[in-house]
Amino acid sequence: MKELTQRQREVLAFITEYIKSHSYPPTIREVAEYFLVSVKAAYDHVSALKRKGRIKFGDKRSRTMEVVQAGLEQGYTGIVEIPVLGVVAAGRPIMAEENWDGTIAVHSSFLKKNRQYFALTVKGSSMKDAGILDKDTALIQQQNTAKNGDIVVAVVDDAVTLKRFFREANRIRLQPENPEFNPIYSQDVRILGKLAYVIRAC
Repeated sequence: MKELTQRQREVLAFITEYIKSHSYPPTIREVAEYFLVSVKAAYDHVSALKRKGRIKFGDKRSRTMEVVQAGLEQGYTGIVEIPVLGVVAAGRPIMAEENWDGTIAVHSSFLKKNRQYFALTVKGSSMKDAGILDKDTALIQQQNTAKNGDIVVAVVDDAVTLKRFFREANRIRLQPENPEFNPIYSQDVRILGKLAYVIRAC
């Protein structure tokens, strides 16, 4: 199958999650409303997914979109269960089973090969200006390094936080994306992962 653009991956993930949550697919208008684009733009994204073999339509009626389960003949549905982590205790491996708070289904086209992922439920509004809202699900690519400007999940003083990362002369600055919140400064920051995508709470 042809590779998808980042926006097409996001649209496909939205459709997949919508079907899982509602047991029926979204309309083109609902796709447009979710991504804050025109109906024409949403239609173009959905049409591209159809051309690339990632979705199909049952007939001309509304709500007949289906996600194509690529590789079904090998028993592979294209859906990956990503663990949703609750409180991550200091010293405990991040993917320890005790940290798990269920899973979220994500289509494999949304993920990079040979990378590990986890998800966190966002609490609060400290990253709202980056489009990350309370109760959203943050899909995190697991890694222990970051570049300036990356949005990361980090541990500071045994607390897990989602902030934008900046390395300064003799400290790390974890910058919120909301002027009502102050930056966090520390020389002891442990990076758990980098933000890959945000799945909007319905």
